[in-house]
Amino acid sequence: MLEKQLKMKKKEFNSMNKPVKLEEIINALEIQNDTSMAFFNKITGEVLVIDEEDYRAAEEDKDLRGYPEWQRDVIKTAKDLIDNEDNYIRIPSKYDINEYEIIQNFCLSISDQRISDELYYSIKGGGAFRRFKDMIKRFGIENDWYQYRDEAIKQIAVDWCNENGIVFTIDSNTKKIK
Repeated sequence: MLEKQLKMKKKEFNSMNKPVKLEEIINALEIQNDTSMAFFNKITGEVLVIDEEDYRAAEEDKDLRGYPEWQRDVIKTAKDLIDNEDNYIRIPSKYDINEYEIIQNFCLSISDQRISDELYYSIKGGGAFRRFKDMIKRFGIENDWYQYRDEAIKQIAVDWCNENGIVFTIDSNTKKIK
């Protein structure tokens, strides 16, 4: 029994050190919506996004014959997640990412003080996101915003990986993280 436990620990340790592509974590952070969740499988190194409907089907142990084959696989994965939750780490959802704070920091990062001030004051109160998008278009800094946001999301992914002991690689499409 002890030998089996040691093999399992060794397997878990090895897979946690198998690098995951940072881009996969970033995609999982960005693709989630109100009806989905993302997880990192510590054993396989896979990043999964599971829809609420599939998760519920797995919880209720529904007969899979009524589902298309591709969905059966997703439900089986969700069932594994439920049965072996210690093998998975939840990837932050969009609610864990403070987009408003990212916007504030972007406003404060603008070197032109007039634009910085106007942007910063535009995000106060109701309708802040709409006004912000209008202002970045008006000032012609939309690309700057999206680049800044992408870097902030990448940094969240890097921090999450580091906090969870997950080794990652940065491919040629992912800009270097400082």
